[in-house]
Amino acid sequence: MLHLERLTKTYRTGETALSEVSLDVPEGQIMGLIGPSGAGKSTLIRCINRLVEPSAGKVMLGAVDLVALGKGDLRRQRRRIGMIFQEYALVERLTVMENVLSGRLGYVPFWRSFLRRYTPADIARAYRLLDRVGLIDHADKRADALSGGQRQRVGIARALAQEPELLLVDEPTASLDPKTSRQIMRLLTEICAERNLPAIVNIHDVPLAQQFMQRIVGLRAGRVVFDGPPEALTESALTEIYGAEDWNAMRQGDGEQAEAEADAKARLEALAR
Repeated sequence: MLHLERLTKTYRTGETALSEVSLDVPEGQIMGLIGPSGAGKSTLIRCINRLVEPSAGKVMLGAVDLVALGKGDLRRQRRRIGMIFQEYALVERLTVMENVLSGRLGYVPFWRSFLRRYTPADIARAYRLLDRVGLIDHADKRADALSGGQRQRVGIARALAQEPELLLVDEPTASLDPKTSRQIMRLLTEICAERNLPAIVNIHDVPLAQQFMQRIVGLRAGRVVFDGPPEALTESALTEIYGAEDWNAMRQGDGEQAEAEADAKARLEALAR
């Protein structure tokens, strides 16, 4: 379980990005983190694994307070946290397999990682993960030869190569088209269910969050203003998170876009026959 207790981040400028955020994320739960730009979503995720240093509070991963750790202990504890980035963060000149194996860097001596000499067990694990994310036939391709959706799948496999106890996912669909976004979210939720793996997903697409998340937390100005199941995300709750907006019109627009995409796909399939 992940337990956040009064987690706060204040920058030297005096700006408070997070203000006493307290949350529990139990095993197996996929939590969507939503809110306007600047609400503190990415800061929250990065404070958990201390890519951003919290100003106060606790981050308990099981019995370990990550905030209290020194550099050496933190490096070891970070093995327990898989991170999936919006911009993939792949080494583009390396192959898909090499990128996935980089998820084992926290477990191998420096000389092995420098020479790219991974153990047979690590290599076998990487092949299994590539098969799971649907990229087994692309193992030897360079990362820069892949589509956006394929790169995100590599990022997922790399994070899972750590054998993490928690996944942190930062806007995984922001650079993807609607169909690929749904495929990636479906893959993430299936994998978390298979492994009973908790995840926090920073996501800007509210309908996508409602479709795939088990729980949604809304941030505004660094504070939690909503915490509940997707069906409780009413117009008034959305207004509390984002401010006034015609939410019915937005949802109607999302539905029309989905229908247009389906029609376009049907026309293309008809032409291909």
